[in-house]
Amino acid sequence: MIAALPAGVTVRAPTWDDVGAATEVLLADEDAARGSVNGHAGDTRDWFFSTDLEHNAWAVETAGRMAAVGSMTVRGENFDGWLVVHPDFTRRGIGSALIGIAESCARELGAPSLRLGTLAENTAGRALLERKGYRDVRHFFQMQIDLDGPPPEPRWPDGINVEQFDLEHARALHAAMNDAFAGQWSFHPRPFDEWAKHRLEAEDFDPTLWFVAREGDEIAGAVLGTAKRWGTPHVALLGVRDRWRRRGLGLALLHQSFCEFYRRGERTVGLGVDAQNPTGATQLYERAGMYVHTEDVVYERELT
Repeated sequence: MIAALPAGVTVRAPTWDDVGAATEVLLADEDAARGSVNGHAGDTRDWFFSTDLEHNAWAVETAGRMAAVGSMTVRGENFDGWLVVHPDFTRRGIGSALIGIAESCARELGAPSLRLGTLAENTAGRALLERKGYRDVRHFFQMQIDLDGPPPEPRWPDGINVEQFDLEHARALHAAMNDAFAGQWSFHPRPFDEWAKHRLEAEDFDPTLWFVAREGDEIAGAVLGTAKRWGTPHVALLGVRDRWRRRGLGLALLHQSFCEFYRRGERTVGLGVDAQNPTGATQLYERAGMYVHTEDVVYERELT
């Protein structure tokens, strides 16, 4: 049985007009858990962009304020959610009710399980998930580097050429990145149109921050940057296809991105990574001088 929302609390589908209110909830939650804030409205827009707002997202309101917000993305058999209650409205049963709503939605869509993420420092939220039968299955790091001076110039493996992204090659890049991330935990390839809408139609899409490495006519890897995510210039995606791994291409692409951001006057760069990435990405980033800035935790519960 789904826990009922408290009296005077309602839930509806969020709209793009709710970006500001949803951002307020997210930042208040982050500040309460971490004592600092990295997110901003652009991150909320990016979150909304990847979600079916009408069917798989929820805005919880009371007394004219947004008390909580959440969503669930569906990719194949992967059902991943993020539910946040404003600190002013915790301990009222809203979190429990929102978990129940997300589980009900997932079951209606035939989900075998549901994954819900939270900030590692959110001890109350983590305890609630554990009481609901969820288990800790994965950790993700937001890593950063502080560029006190010019970063190393990239050293490209023999036979590799790098160029800025050209929209003419969008489909080839999409296919190459699907190949590079095949086999990664929770990865499910997105159709080109969905990927293009998320990446190429984003408000902050800047192709001059995207670099594609080729050997001959084949894409070996790429790094996609964005001007700001989670408080810093951001490496949104770094992928190297299997045939070109263990040749220093990943490090070269990372240095290429660092150099471009540094040239633009930026002195801190961040990226997100699966802490248990099987390709050793976390170790690569540490070798490049990055450190763990924040950590998120993903919990999972079987629904069938």
